[in-house]
Amino acid sequence: MARTKALLGAGPRLSDYLSAGLLARAYPRELIEEALAASGKASLRRRDFPAETVAYYVMALGLYSGAAYEEVFQCMTDGLAWLSQGVVPELRIGKSGISQARTRLGWEVMREIGLRRLRPLAGPDTPGAWYRGRRLVSLDGSCLEVADEAGNAQAFGYPGTKHGEVGYPQAKFVALVETGTHAMLAVHLGRYGSGETTLAQALLPKLTPDMLCLADRGFISYDFFKQARATGAQLLWRGRKNLILPAEKVFADGSYLSALYPDAKAREAKRDGIPVRVIDYRIEGIEDAEPLYRLLTTLTDPKQAPAGELAALYHERWEIESIFDEFKTHLRGAKRVLRSKTPDLVRQEFYGLVLTHYAIRELIHQAALERKLDPDRLSFTGTVQLVRRKLPQAGAISP
Repeated sequence: MARTKALLGAGPRLSDYLSAGLLARAYPRELIEEALAASGKASLRRRDFPAETVAYYVMALGLYSGAAYEEVFQCMTDGLAWLSQGVVPELRIGKSGISQARTRLGWEVMREIGLRRLRPLAGPDTPGAWYRGRRLVSLDGSCLEVADEAGNAQAFGYPGTKHGEVGYPQAKFVALVETGTHAMLAVHLGRYGSGETTLAQALLPKLTPDMLCLADRGFISYDFFKQARATGAQLLWRGRKNLILPAEKVFADGSYLSALYPDAKAREAKRDGIPVRVIDYRIEGIEDAEPLYRLLTTLTDPKQAPAGELAALYHERWEIESIFDEFKTHLRGAKRVLRSKTPDLVRQEFYGLVLTHYAIRELIHQAALERKLDPDRLSFTGTVQLVRRKLPQAGAISP
């Protein structure tokens, strides 16, 4: 379906220049150049639209998802020229030139920028970011609709129903996020039909021993749980009700020690078991609550992590749904598909969106820190509108 060509408004606006400043501060030019070199995409000759400017442009597409390519380009390049006091020249280029420049850049550069830049934001005093000295992170997956083009359909696939394939092609992604700040720490994009644990393999290196990772029952498998545990991070994952977890020791708080086995034979022989503590609980007074919730955790000492605390803590995992809403609805735009027409440009656009989301979340975290507020108290939607349309604080400009 063709888009209606949307405009940002007549003439350059200082707010648009400051949008460029937000991205330039979050991702300094030196970082972009390092990522380009590592990906083999650095410009061999000076072009009208150099590779580092293209990288900023891809991020800007996330800020102005409803505007035409040329409009976003003009906003971004004029803004960079203004911020650099003419070091970056003002450019004029058409839609085909933009497409060629994006194709030359590829998507690996945007992923490389994320690998180098995305990191936890929470400090020791950030509310909601810690549990008994461990940084709270959450793991989950979601889907994005992409442009209905033959290449995209082949690369990503359609959601299926009993009536066959329907709607737009969709790509599936998984994300590891810092729960307290809503910052994405790692993402991986794949086909709609990919298993979440398969996609999440790429995120495990981001887990560190100071973290407590929350995840839903879709990630529970013996192999994946074992791999996640090997990172040194502690785990608090929801388990399926049909998991067979024999009680080996019952604690005073109602939790019990058990083990997760690869199969029935290993369980019978008590071989290769992963020690876990099991917490079964119910939620009273909630109409849609399930009859029983079951958690598996590597925190096996109830004195160090009481069952009641962990049961309450697990529901912080739902913060990731709010993060996906920020990313998919308030940033990309409700009911919008990713605009790119080819699989590689879809991947590029996706990682650009992630980088833009992180830059906004970093701005929110800094504002909350200065005002000694919980980052949840500051509106993501309001911040996006501020970056797009209004005059931010001078701190949004790279010195």
